Amino acid sequence: MTTTTEKDSDAAAQDAAPSEQSHEQTQKNNRDQRAAQEERERRRREAVAAHPYVALVTHASGIHPTTSRLITVDVVTFNEAGEIGEDFHAVLDPNTDPGPKHQHGHTREEIAAGQRFSQVLKTLDRLIDGRTLVVHRAPRTWGFVVSEARRAMNAAARANRSRSRGRGRSRRRQRVGHVPRPERIVDTLATARRQATPLTDTRIAAVAQRYGLPAPSPVASVERAQRPPQEVAREQTLLVRDLFFAVRDAGPVAQRSPKDLRADRFGLQRSHVRVDAVEVPRPRPNPGRYRPGHSLIRGMEVVVAPEVEIDPNTLIEACLREELVYSEKLTRETSLVVCNETTDLAGKAMHAARKDIPLMSDAAFLAAAERVKEQPGA
Repeated sequence: MTTTTEKDSDAAAQDAAPSEQSHEQTQKNNRDQRAAQEERERRRREAVAAHPYVALVTHASGIHPTTSRLITVDVVTFNEAGEIGEDFHAVLDPNTDPGPKHQHGHTREEIAAGQRFSQVLKTLDRLIDGRTLVVHRAPRTWGFVVSEARRAMNAAARANRSRSRGRGRSRRRQRVGHVPRPERIVDTLATARRQATPLTDTRIAAVAQRYGLPAPSPVASVERAQRPPQEVAREQTLLVRDLFFAVRDAGPVAQRSPKDLRADRFGLQRSHVRVDAVEVPRPRPNPGRYRPGHSLIRGMEVVVAPEVEIDPNTLIEACLREELVYSEKLTRETSLVVCNETTDLAGKAMHAARKDIPLMSDAAFLAAAERVKEQPGA
């Protein structure tokens, strides 16, 4: 005869069995997931070791990440021999005004059929993480990537918070990826400037030609406009790869760790030194314009043009150390522009010449910074 106690024990055992099985299955699933993740990481490490560089070219609706959006990204990984490992191209739909066609080569219909950046971020993470990222004009290119990644991550976080509050609990949490994590970022344009390469045109093809590379004309043409935009983008990406080898053979390259960069007010990724310098309160009143042949005076406003051989961070640090005011923007209040070009002036140097603002070479500026005076006539 079975007692009530025995029946209860049997029932409890039967109830416990499925629970134990479920727990064991969960543990097995977790082990399988960890093993699969470890295998993916192993394969990725092998891929990075085989092709440790990645060239990236982007096209956007405008020039500043804070006010514009990415329209295309083109990526190739490569090794020391220049051999391509993986490649990727995407047309992106920003769900806003894509800007003029000449900026990126795509029609509005082609862009509307494109992907959202959130859909390609994981792919970019896989291709960029741990590699040396090679770009032309790093503040802008890297600035757009970081800006778009953070925008996608913030949108996913908002959607997940909405889900956790009960609206759409049945939907899976969005995991769009992270801001890519390159080992370092090499800027081919900045490198050309540090190497004192004369540049009247800073576009990729023009700089490549300066280094003796076979490159198409950088000037827009009917022939180029009729080519598929993806083909043109890939041509530029491969040219960035070739330019990287050329500038590296010519001398030291301009490179930064992504940890040393942050966005300025335009979303351009610049060094902490540079962004912090703009935000430093003016230490003294501006004594006015620099007079050639005389000493620098504390409080003078200094602009550093791109055409310098010395690392701009070194020049900016000298400004801060000697209580000179660093400014990104050239105005009539500017006392001096640091620039090594004296002919074929462009950009800041050209505007300085038009406003009769003196130019001084980077080496001369560092020497003058050692003799800064407290006030005129001191």
